[in-house]
Amino acid sequence: MIGDWYVTGKRGAVTFEQWVGEVPEGIRNDTLWKMEAYRLGLFASDLAWKDSAKLMRETRTRSIADQICRAAGNISSNVAEGYSRGTGKDRARFYEYALGSARETRDWYFKTRHVLSAKVTAHRIDPMTQLSRLLIRMASNERRLNHRLTKLSGPLESD
Repeated sequence: MIGDWYVTGKRGAVTFEQWVGEVPEGIRNDTLWKMEAYRLGLFASDLAWKDSAKLMRETRTRSIADQICRAAGNISSNVAEGYSRGTGKDRARFYEYALGSARETRDWYFKTRHVLSAKVTAHRIDPMTQLSRLLIRMASNERRLNHRLTKLSGPLESD
């Protein structure tokens, strides 16, 4: 799934693996980075950011550019907030918010098919569907298990 993701920019196509190398260490060293949904959501946000430049050139899709950036940006933000919650039910709620944002992002990408190429549109829609499935599983697992966090872990941990 991840290996097929790429973003195009001034340097040409950048794969997911190349993009990871550009993410600051402060983000990659956080325990949150271990969550696939977070990494994919953050990458999706960068994809939307790049795509919005093309959408901004077309008067009819300027508002869609804004919507895609906000929806895609909310995916990783909600995963991050949910990851930091104390109970499984709380985490599940934020993972469901992220799910809503992933589906919204997919919906907006479908609407851009007239401006972005069919290849780009398909390249964005399919991963959003896969990310949605992952978020459904995550939310379901958190609701079912409802574990409580007992201690902060990672680089933000204090003694």
